[in-house]
Amino acid sequence: MPGTLQPSASDRTSRLDRALGATAGVPFYEREDWRLALALPAPRPEDLPRITKAELRAHSPGDFLPRRFDLTELEQSGEIEEESTSGTSGASVRVIFGRTWWAAQEARALRRHPLIAELLAANPAARRAVLTTPGCSGVSCFARWLNVEQRTLGSTLFVNQSRIPFTLPAEKMAQMAAETAAWAPTFLDVDPVHGAWFALHCERHGLRFPSLRFILTSYEYTSFVHRRIMERVFGVPVINLYGSSETGHLLIDHPDGGMVASPETAQLELADLDARGIGQLLVTTLTNEYLPLIRYEIGDHAERLGDRWVVHGRLRDTLRDAAGRLVTTRMVDGCFRDIAGVAHYQVRQSRDGSTQLSLLPESPTIDLSAHHRVLTERLTALLGARAEATNTDLIAPEDSGKFRLTVRTA
Repeated sequence: MPGTLQPSASDRTSRLDRALGATAGVPFYEREDWRLALALPAPRPEDLPRITKAELRAHSPGDFLPRRFDLTELEQSGEIEEESTSGTSGASVRVIFGRTWWAAQEARALRRHPLIAELLAANPAARRAVLTTPGCSGVSCFARWLNVEQRTLGSTLFVNQSRIPFTLPAEKMAQMAAETAAWAPTFLDVDPVHGAWFALHCERHGLRFPSLRFILTSYEYTSFVHRRIMERVFGVPVINLYGSSETGHLLIDHPDGGMVASPETAQLELADLDARGIGQLLVTTLTNEYLPLIRYEIGDHAERLGDRWVVHGRLRDTLRDAAGRLVTTRMVDGCFRDIAGVAHYQVRQSRDGSTQLSLLPESPTIDLSAHHRVLTERLTALLGARAEATNTDLIAPEDSGKFRLTVRTA
């Protein structure tokens, strides 16, 4: 079955050797710390420095481009595509890759899931409809100003209308649903917040899409809250795909639990592990010759369980308990595993440990008072400090357009 085999030690060594070979002639890796590490006879991953987001932001693309390439010529020839990532910090990173690279690495990751592999084998040009923040995906950046023809690229329709779904008027939601129905997609490709809010609109109006076989979530952390809504409304599996513009897609949900890696695209490792086995995810890319990355700090916590991975959320979104231990977004989200009626939430923790939970109901008529008690008890037990809960009709995204489930304020 796709996604069940764990690479052997020799495979991992071979991939690392290939990745290190790709650093030849790359200005960034000629710095003294990298030069000394790469000169070792058989460097292990832990012998090598790491690449931070700040370094990538400061040096990409020029200093990561091998000298055999000329950036201006690549741009003029159309051989590469460039994307400026939004990033949760709001500071963008310039990323370049070959014209066919993005589609190829996505296809590799998708084939690791047996249902998707079967569907795409039967229909490689399966239609998708994309619902995500306009700040997060290429052509959809200005989708609300484009007509449906301009928002169609090959087998993909970008349905976006706003970076904040909660404020969309009913006629815009109806337009999005009508466009999706007319497109008859095999799958939805969604930001989980946008996807869940769209699903609630469809539920209120009795709308379904008979062609739909699965929902693909990415762009940010997929909560139990959002997954539950989409599965309830559309009756198809929600499958999470994890990665970044800098690295490509790295992990995808497996039907038996956890996530499986796409080993042809990147080599993954964990660093700075705590006693629970949770650490910072480092990525060594294998296929983007224009941006070779070694031990890149992608900015997420994760853990490994055998040949499966569990993503815990962004480092910057990590909370602390009363003993100072890390409390990840995934741990907080576990409090919502059996909570119905909530469309979205945010947990904000102050430096003194006090915690405020904001709940956005699926409908203004839903009474969440019983959930207030249950959730504050769970959060208090998890964090070791009293939590309070309130309802709200709006939880705004960051400037990047991304939503944060957990926030620790200064």
